[in-house]
Amino acid sequence: MNSVNKKIALAVLLSVTLLLCAPFVGSKLLLPSDLFVDTLDGMILRRMRIPRVLLGFFAGAALSFGGACFQSLFRNGLASPYTLGLSGGAALGVSIAAWLGVGGTLLGMGANGIAAFAGAFIVSALVYMLSRCGRRNDGNTMLLAGVAISFFTSSVIMFVQYAGREGELFRVMRWMSGSLAVSDYAPLFILVPMCAIALFASFAGGAEALDLLSVGDDFAASRGIDLKKARLLTFAGVSLITGAVVALCGPIGFVGLVCPHIARLAIGAPNKRLIPVAMLLGGTFLTLCDTIGRSISQNAEIPAGIISSLIGAPFFLYQLLKRD
Repeated sequence: MNSVNKKIALAVLLSVTLLLCAPFVGSKLLLPSDLFVDTLDGMILRRMRIPRVLLGFFAGAALSFGGACFQSLFRNGLASPYTLGLSGGAALGVSIAAWLGVGGTLLGMGANGIAAFAGAFIVSALVYMLSRCGRRNDGNTMLLAGVAISFFTSSVIMFVQYAGREGELFRVMRWMSGSLAVSDYAPLFILVPMCAIALFASFAGGAEALDLLSVGDDFAASRGIDLKKARLLTFAGVSLITGAVVALCGPIGFVGLVCPHIARLAIGAPNKRLIPVAMLLGGTFLTLCDTIGRSISQNAEIPAGIISSLIGAPFFLYQLLKRD
């Protein structure tokens, strides 16, 4: 077994180990035997901790998938759904929906989900259009456009919080911190199929297109890649999966930045193996952040989004300084 395969096996081992152990760790340690008894601890384990761990893993995998795609597409290690503003757009959509009191469902999807998808798609379209202004369709321009829009969406969200009712303000502020608190398996019915589709797409030719685009537009075009179609499909796919995560968990930052970069350093650039490993690391990282957040104190938990940002923000600055 070569070194790359050993690293992939290690990533799988870490993911499986964490998934098996994390449900039993928290403000109160539970035992595997609690899984099979009808006690309060057993109910907490089956209905809260196991769904929460699985949600954290698949949400982290989804965000990491988006980061891996964007970093290859824009040839920029600082690109991710968070830094390009997609998470902020999805969060803005949900905040406005909560402020207006929008409810109901459409095609089985709740108002928050629809608002998150709409916000992510609108921001992705704006970033794409702004990056083409002045015929400067390059990764750095697109990243700066995303950062600018992210600041704008954050300002609008603060205005919505200020203008909203007190009860709504507290609920939106808590949701904005990125919580994985759930009480059933329903969110997994959304994220698991999306992660499966993302993996299938990466093995069905999408990864090869990203590999060619990461070399350069001219090289990709010479190999028959439709540049406009590839970018639009990537934006649409990442917007969809980011909107789902934000609708379910809130805007969790830096997972899509840190984990793909670590995967690239560990196993190299080919996306056919990079994307699956990045998804494994993303799921492991976010699950670990949530486990730490709910284990620190017995009185209150720290949302996973806060822990991931505390780790991711210094990493972002390190990567920014390293580029000079």
